[in-house]
Formats: sequence, structure tokens, C-alpha cells
Amino acid sequence: MTQANNPLHGIKLETIVTSLVEKYGWEELASRINIQCFKDNPSVKSTLKFLRKTPWARDKVEYLYLKANKLPSPPPKEDSRGAFTTKPRPSKAKVASTRPATHKAATTKPSSSTAAEKSTTPVNADIWGTNSN
Repeated sequence: MTQANNPLHGIKLETIVTSLVEKYGWEELASRINIQCFKDNPSVKSTLKFLRKTPWARDKVEYLYLKANKLPSPPPKEDSRGAFTTKPRPSKAKVASTRPATHKAATTKPSSSTAAEKSTTPVNADIWGTNSN
């Protein structure tokens, strides 16, 4: 049996939505799960249509149903790429910095610079260095 550990096996989505609406009402559902179909002109039919097309929303509604009825959580599902969500992500490799090796701290500028030097020196040249291209 592939559904042996799934507490939602055999329960229709319509039953889940109807049960949650009876228990919480549309306003409370909208405050617990931020889904537009619970807020704007809610109905069971429109909610079912949306939940069947939107896996992330369906997961949230099913999770709320399980918690409301104190049922155990099902085993982890595969995501849309066919991998389990608990799969570790690869680490990012460090990229070598393109900044010059002589990085000066942004403290005070030397007072010996003249007005002529300031006009020919690019803005923030003391931080980024000069462009030799």
C-alpha cells in the first residue's frame, strides 16, 4: 500500500474544505491562511478549483485540517522538481574579489590634496582605486 501512512487517504478535498468552513468560518480561514479565495466572495466551489490548481495552497489547507482534527502529519512529499524538500542544497563556491588588493578604510582624507588634484581624481578613487583602462 502506498497510502498506508497518509492520514488524508480516502478523504475528499471537498470534505476537508467543508469541515474547515464549519469549524472556523471563511473569515477565520482567511486570517489563518492568506489565500484570496477565502477573502473575496468565498465559496466551496471556487476554493476547490483554486486548491486543485495550486499545490502550495492545498498543502496549507491539508495541514490545517490535520492540525484541527489532531491527526498525524503525512510523510514528506516530493516537490515539483521530483526531489524531496529535505534535500540539502549545494554550497556556493566563493568568488574571487575583483577589488584591488590595497583597500583603504574610509576614514579622513589627507589634508595635503589641492583643488586641482580633487578635480582630476574620480569620485571615491581612494576607496575603489583608479581605473587604468
